Amino acid sequence: MIVPQFWAEGRIQEQVAGKQFTVRRYGWSDDSPLAAQAHADQRTREAFDRIVSGEMLKRRERKLAYNGAEGMPIREEIVERQGDSVVTRNGYGARCLNTPDVMFVDVDFEDTRGSARGLTVIGVAFIAALVAGYATRSAIACVAAFVLIAAVGIWRVRAEGLRFTQDKSDPLAGVHARVERFIYQHPDWHLRLYRTPAGVRVLAMHDVFAPSDAAVADAFQALGADQVYARMCRNQNCFRARLSAKPWRMDIREHLPRPNVWPVPPDKLPARDAWVARYEEAAEGYAACQYLASVGNTLNVHLNALAVQELHDERTRAHRGLPLA
Repeated sequence: MIVPQFWAEGRIQEQVAGKQFTVRRYGWSDDSPLAAQAHADQRTREAFDRIVSGEMLKRRERKLAYNGAEGMPIREEIVERQGDSVVTRNGYGARCLNTPDVMFVDVDFEDTRGSARGLTVIGVAFIAALVAGYATRSAIACVAAFVLIAAVGIWRVRAEGLRFTQDKSDPLAGVHARVERFIYQHPDWHLRLYRTPAGVRVLAMHDVFAPSDAAVADAFQALGADQVYARMCRNQNCFRARLSAKPWRMDIREHLPRPNVWPVPPDKLPARDAWVARYEEAAEGYAACQYLASVGNTLNVHLNALAVQELHDERTRAHRGLPLA
């Protein structure tokens, strides 16, 4: 996990064999802006030499904060550091906890809006049947059109892994069942469960892990981890948990001023700081998650995990009974 304090961009534009090449690369450092620039210049020269030798590389890196920034350090404002953990402000303004070895699992509830899809498929099929019957003056064509359109609609729903009928079961119960099965198979594990607005957050307390560990992949699979979250853990080599509310869940309609990828030009900082002040004031009345329970061998506690858990619970307001956002 790398969350640098300073960023810079290098640029080389040179003629090689009658062709002009322009290559840009970012650099980073925790020491100083000059060190970040030196790193950027070094990476730019290395990329330039490889490109002019015929290697198919991008001439310019995209400026991305977290999602999609595969293999690049996390490019977000550092709010605080606690040991190996770093709290950053993400692209929409929320604070996020990044930790290299304390495992969080983000489990979203399954989409249960199946009844609406079912009605849509039936409605489209019915309209198509009426049109076909009217156009051909044939009852057979009407029935055939209805069956064909309904069959295609049902196939699309199934192919995308969606529900055709509404699942009225308690989504939280489904997550609890997966957790119970997992603990039955791993009785030495200690997991803390938190309710989030869209699912459940799981925190492993008994040990530390590298995101690339096979045990992490197995836990993600068994617990039903969000696939995007699982991929970003691997790409960024860290685990991540949102500590503060999402702005739109607090009725903050105004977005974090652009550019929202760190670092921000000095002339843009006043507007950003003003937005952050309004956001933080509103966030005082909300929790990012709510503590539910601890399961497994609750006496098995790793000290690193305990430190992260205490930081997480305080910053998320997990025990205050506040509305989730």
